[in-house]
Amino acid sequence: MQLYNSLTGRKETFQPADPRRPTMYVCGPTVYSHPHIGNARSAVVFDVLFRLLKHRYGDVAYARNVTDIDDKIMAAAAAEGASTEVISKRYAAAYREDMAALNVLPPTLEPCATGHLPEMIAMILRLIASGHAYLAEGHVLFHVPSFPAYGALSRRSREEMIDGARVEVAPYKRDAADFVLWKPSTDDQPGWDSPWGRGRPGWHIECSAMVEAHLGTTIDIHGGGLDLKFPHHENEIAQSACAHAGAPLARFWLHNGFLDVEREKMAKSLGNVLLVRDLLREAPGEAIRYALLAAHYRKPLEWSAAGLARAKHALDRLYLTLFELPGPATETPVPGPFVAALEDDLNTPKAFAELFALGRAANASADGDERRELKGQLLAAGRLLGLLQQDPEAWLKTTGKAEIDAAEVERLIELRAAARQARDFEEADRIRDQLAAEGVILEDQPGKTRWRLAG
Repeated sequence: MQLYNSLTGRKETFQPADPRRPTMYVCGPTVYSHPHIGNARSAVVFDVLFRLLKHRYGDVAYARNVTDIDDKIMAAAAAEGASTEVISKRYAAAYREDMAALNVLPPTLEPCATGHLPEMIAMILRLIASGHAYLAEGHVLFHVPSFPAYGALSRRSREEMIDGARVEVAPYKRDAADFVLWKPSTDDQPGWDSPWGRGRPGWHIECSAMVEAHLGTTIDIHGGGLDLKFPHHENEIAQSACAHAGAPLARFWLHNGFLDVEREKMAKSLGNVLLVRDLLREAPGEAIRYALLAAHYRKPLEWSAAGLARAKHALDRLYLTLFELPGPATETPVPGPFVAALEDDLNTPKAFAELFALGRAANASADGDERRELKGQLLAAGRLLGLLQQDPEAWLKTTGKAEIDAAEVERLIELRAAARQARDFEEADRIRDQLAAEGVILEDQPGKTRWRLAG
């Protein structure tokens, strides 16, 4: 398996430290609002990697955290007159629900920041004791110059890092690049007791403490969106290494690319932030998932209504193939060329090409055993991508926007059958044409008529 390591800037052969249980940590949601399609891209990409690692190694320790301490959560709570706990629990549940609709598997572990305050405080105490952090005006800050390798992940100059961090250059900082590990809380803000007074952790220390608590000192893979490379992941690397006598936090760093909407950056100021829950009213979750995997994960993804429609149409073709193949499918391993595509740094476009090659072979075959074998291969490959797991007939009766009135279609089919029985072929044809105009295709078979929606 080859994975692109952001830390070294090249593809490398992946070998877990313990082949019996690879370890992976992915930065999860900050739960103050409903997840948008950019959040979903990271979740879907690393879900495919999770599935691939499980396929190859069996057991995988995959942690995806929930950040439930954050200024944005505090602002959302203040706006609603609710507690931060109410807000964070509501939107954590919304995130899980929306990701499940995209066939994203639950991670092995889902640690929450509020459940790991003792671990964060313990790590900060070690950083202070080793001279890598200091107390200033109620804050504890990490001293960036104490870690000479700072910046190796993002490859930015010192000036770029200070500008890019977008943090206040407070007068109590020893260095402009220093970042907060702990900050004081006012009486009306959430806070926890600590050796430095009542306060709350900075964002970056959360992940380092949760990785240590659940996965150990050095993990196999750390993932997240490209927007997290700096400063979040850079800061994680620094504080974790300094808290562990120089031991690296992760051996591989993976980052998925940005997502633009209709050729524009997604931003609230542009009014083009697409929420997953809204998109689910327009298309099945599986079509959204397909569209998110259409580009290589490291490349920018241009999200568009047309692209989502193409994804739905592509799935229609595959489900139609499955619908027309004899069942049940033969139990088969995932085809080698398909696995090879995914093991080449999650090359999903190539994996899709292999998927459609299987479909074409199945459609062209006249041998029943071979067709059942190919059907099994299609299903096995689809499962590795989190696709093609629905009943084909049910899928083909879905428009992608809403369930069609299946009972009414069945009623009209019965009326058509009665008309044919009475040799009223004009009425039978009229009903067929009516259904065709509504996008319903009838397929007459011995003793019954099946129906599906036009692709």
